[in-house]
Amino acid sequence: MLAVSGLTKRFGGFVAVNRVSFEVVEGEILGLIGPNGSGKSTIFNLISGTLRPSEGSVRFADSEIAGLPAHEICRRGIGRTFQIPRPFRKLSLVENVALAAFYGKAGALDRAQARERAQEALAMVGLPLEPAATTDGLGAAALKKLELARALATHPSILLLDESLGGLDAVEMERAADLLLDIRRRLGMTIVWVEHIMGVLMGVVDRVIVLDHGEKIFEGLPAHAARDPKVAEVYLGAHAS
Repeated sequence: MLAVSGLTKRFGGFVAVNRVSFEVVEGEILGLIGPNGSGKSTIFNLISGTLRPSEGSVRFADSEIAGLPAHEICRRGIGRTFQIPRPFRKLSLVENVALAAFYGKAGALDRAQARERAQEALAMVGLPLEPAATTDGLGAAALKKLELARALATHPSILLLDESLGGLDAVEMERAADLLLDIRRRLGMTIVWVEHIMGVLMGVVDRVIVLDHGEKIFEGLPAHAARDPKVAEVYLGAHAS
């Protein structure tokens, strides 16, 4: 469904992502993990069009999308969330999500259709549907849900989740993981999940890719990653230091 080949991103003399290749299979949840600074979010930015690759290919549904603008990639069916939610504070929850719906892959929507799609997405993540509901007073977990609802409103074929557990407590993390499984079950959606909190992710994903300093050091089953010496040295060692 998605094929990344030789993906590279340089910022001057610094190589943030170095010839990373992987494929995403339709219907799976793929985990992309590694220590802070390992290139996870940069890869998402390259796939989603926020950044242009220095080298490499990104093919989605048999079409090259590397270097296309972000809105065009979203229109083709790749939705994403961001690590730090930045809602439009002057808009209601429904308006925040409806605005995202206008950029989805279904093409042109009228206001009523966008609001309907927004309400569906808000209901799926468990946020209020009332027109007067605003972002005022939303905690970290609710803001992450709003970010997810905005991505879902674009009706993506592939959902890129960028550190959706950041700032959540243990109970909220478990609920977020259950929500992702429910989204996959109900919508048949393919998910690529970038995360540095390893424990929760490993119980959800079908496969995992581990990055270190912009390079892929492991790809395979979560259980195998947990026993891999290099993963333990690079990933766990980084947290222990």
